[in-house]
Amino acid sequence: MRGLMFIFLMVASQARGVTCDDIIFDDHAFTVCKVDAAQEDLRLFHSDSNGDVMGSFLSLQAELGEKDVLFAMNAGMFYADRAPVGLYKEGGETYSALVTSAGPGNFGMLPNGVLCLTSQSAHVYETIQYGALAPACRDATQSGPMLVIDGQLHPRLLPDGQSKYIRNGVGTSPDGRFAYFAISNEVVNFHTFGRLFRDHLALPNALYFDGKVSRLYMPEIQRADAGFRVGALIAVIDEPH
Repeated sequence: MRGLMFIFLMVASQARGVTCDDIIFDDHAFTVCKVDAAQEDLRLFHSDSNGDVMGSFLSLQAELGEKDVLFAMNAGMFYADRAPVGLYKEGGETYSALVTSAGPGNFGMLPNGVLCLTSQSAHVYETIQYGALAPACRDATQSGPMLVIDGQLHPRLLPDGQSKYIRNGVGTSPDGRFAYFAISNEVVNFHTFGRLFRDHLALPNALYFDGKVSRLYMPEIQRADAGFRVGALIAVIDEPH
């Protein structure tokens, strides 16, 4: 019986729509997590029920109570008060507006983009395209720069770029079913990080979330990155059984 139960648990775990793998790409270490957006409850989170910014995986789990956080990652840039930079939408409500103008920093290095979530899909859109299409997103977060745009690297991602950080971002499959979240486990430049999505994951569109503050939470691989509080979080949650 114990052996049968073990086999059942193994099959159930493999059938889940969230998996993470440690990989080596271009001699650099990354962790890539694949989420089936049609199967899993993938959502954005920013503030708790009291209106306070959560900003950490522990606070997110505490806010959700009996629901389990299966996966989580920081999901976009933020101001000093941890308010989102650019568009932020959660649960159908828009909290900050789309920004289409160029500006300072990585966010303003156009083109930037938007991750759009529905109950069944995840899509990365370039910002101007997002504004023109006006997709019906339940949740959305704007960040920048885009890493991959219609299969091409952002033109300002240079092979010899000297800015190197721990970085994280997201790419989506053409049909919107799968979202791929990646974090570098060592410092890399933008060019290497962009090529991870284009060349290794073969994704048509990918968006940079942030660098230096990048975090990943995935209990199944016993990973729970810590550090000072961030802004928006993206997570897969599971109802208690």
